[in-house]
Formats: sequence, C-alpha cells, structure tokens
Amino acid sequence: MQSPRTAPPASFGQSGPATVLLVEDDEGDALLVEEYLALSNAATQVVRASNLAEALELLARRAAPECVLLDLHLPDAFGVDAVSRLLKDAPGAAVVVLTGLSEEDAGLAAVASGAQEYLSKSALEPQSLSRAIRYAVQRKQIERAHVALRESSMRAEENARLERGLLPTPLLRGDDWQVTTRYRPGRDHALLGGDFYDVVQTEDGTVHVVIGDVSGHGAAEAALGVCLRVAWRSFVLAGTRGAELPGMLEQMLVAERAGEHVFATLSSLEFAPDRTTVKIVRAGHPGVLLRRGADVQWWEPAYGPALGLLPGRGVWPVTTEALDGASVVLFTDGLFEWRYGDGPERLGEEGLLELARKNGALPAEAFVDALINAAETATAGRGGLEDDAAVMHTGWRVRS
Repeated sequence: MQSPRTAPPASFGQSGPATVLLVEDDEGDALLVEEYLALSNAATQVVRASNLAEALELLARRAAPECVLLDLHLPDAFGVDAVSRLLKDAPGAAVVVLTGLSEEDAGLAAVASGAQEYLSKSALEPQSLSRAIRYAVQRKQIERAHVALRESSMRAEENARLERGLLPTPLLRGDDWQVTTRYRPGRDHALLGGDFYDVVQTEDGTVHVVIGDVSGHGAAEAALGVCLRVAWRSFVLAGTRGAELPGMLEQMLVAERAGEHVFATLSSLEFAPDRTTVKIVRAGHPGVLLRRGADVQWWEPAYGPALGLLPGRGVWPVTTEALDGASVVLFTDGLFEWRYGDGPERLGEEGLLELARKNGALPAEAFVDALINAAETATAGRGGLEDDAAVMHTGWRVRS
C-alpha cells in the first residue's frame, strides 16, 4: 500500500488510469480495498491517507481525484462531518463512503450530504467495489452537467435582462422616426458587454439619441452600461441638454464603476423637430456617418474626454450640423477596430467609410447588415470580432 509520502508524483485527474484516494485508518481494511481493486482488473491507482487531515493536506498539494473512498469512522472526523469537510476541499470528486455492517442509516445520511454511494465493509467484494466506484464517478459527472446546465440557463436569463437594459425599445411619440439597430458580441465573450444605445422623443418633438461603450467586458461592465443608459434617458426626460449631459453621466459612472480605471465613451444627439439640424456632444466616442441618398460622408464633430478619465474637469463642446435630409449612422469602435488578412492591419475609420460608400445605395436595414456582415466575414478565420459592435441607423422618415 502506498502512502502519500511514498507515492510517485502522479497528478490526480490526469488522462490514463483513474485515481482513487482512500481515506482509511485501519491497515487491514485499507489492504483489503487495494487487493479487491487489483482483483477487479480496474486500472486504478490508489493513494492512501490515514485520517481526514492527511487527506485534506494531500488535496491541497494535488488536483482532486476522480473518486474518494471515505471511511466514516476516522480518528479526526466522523459520519456526515467527514463528508462535508472533504467535499469542501474536493467538490468535484465522487465520494463513496465505507460503513460498518449495521450503519445503513449513516450511509444514507452521507449520501444525502453529498456522497454518491455507500458500501458496507462486510459486504465488500472486488466487482461490487469496482462497480460502485464507476457508478459514483458517472453520477458525479451527471451532477456536474446538471449544474452547468442550470448555470447556463441562469446566465441566459441574466443576459436577457441585461439586453433589455442595454438595448431598449425606443421611446417615440409617432411613426415619423426611423431607427435600425444591430448588436454583435465580441468573440471572447459571447455575452453582452458594455455597449449601449437609446432613443427618446420628448414632448416638443425633439428626438434624442445616444450610443456609448463602457471599457472592458463582462457582467460588471454591462451593468454599468445599463446604469448609464437609464441615467441618460432619465436626464433627457428631466430636461438636461447638451454639454450638461456628459458631466451628469460622468458623476454616475464615477459613483458606480468598479475601479478608477473604468471609463466610457459616448455620443449624444438632439434632432430638432423641424428636421433641419442635429446637435451632437461627444465624450471620446468615434465620429459618425452621414447618409444623404447614396452619398456617405464621415462627420468628425468636436469632442471632449471619455467619461471617467478626468472626473470633474472635462469640457464637452456641442456641435450643430445641418441635416439636409441626412440619416445618421452611429457605432461603437468594435465595428472598425478588427484585423483583416494575416497581418496586424485593422479596418479603421477610413476602411469603414470606404465600406459604407460601397453599400451607400442600400436601404437602412440592408446597409447596417452589410457593415456587420463584412466585419463578421472578415474576422471569421480569427474567431470572430475582437470587441462588441453596436450600430444605429437613425433619422427622420421621408415624407410622402
């Protein structure tokens, strides 16, 4: 029988023979278990610990074994307590408890506390022991699969809630405004990141549009994006306008962000109800595309710093532009900051403008899809987009 001090430095859970950790203080019982496993022709490596403390020390130095054979009568642990303490350090291991002849209740209690199987030492024989170990490992695998499925379902529900917060239904007062939106997550996080957008039409007929991008990826960034989007809508409905908006939103970001290095870029626009002009205030966000018929131009209005980079010191100028019937295309940088070919070249803003002009004659939805599809097709060989990409095509409907 090998002890933890003399066993070869094999790694638990490695490919090859299954590893069993035997926690048993009785030398005779331990020898019997090892002999039975050998007689069953199971390719099993047995590593021994004579008490629970020794087993936990062993687990701290190695990855968890596929299975643990645990005596319920140890010098330093007894019954359910032994199972609970073991599973705390090796939650992924299947556990088979070894009981005395008249301890069926103890075995059932151990199973209820997390073990996969129990066996009476007096009824041990090679095939039943080998079979119990195999079944316990299979049950543990099924249990892990069920847990993973449940977690996946919970993540899907959470993502749906985040999506409703990040990508809401436009709040419009009529059918004279057209907006087409698309969102694609980056390849490293098939879930939503921190990109957000919104559209609100106030009582005076002005249409307010925002698009933003929180730095980083993950649930915290997505939650912060939801916070900023809801705050923007609230501020707009409360009458906050122009250069005041970024400052108010920055206060929210600084209060809610997880760390001082988190920032967000943003563009907020106001479309006048007479349809003649649009005002824009930018906080470190990319420029926009203006579409007049089949003609597409890049518009680079004045801008201030991203929110959170210079808390309390930022200045955000407001730029006014004549629309002349133009639609405005807004996007986050994931739409053009992707590599193509085998080198380090990225599409960039000039490449995006060229791509947009090639598709300038398309209607709004087809135009947006063409931009997204080009990005996804070009990056397919690299695993997809490196960053989230959000696109908004927005403007007044043409009056008949």
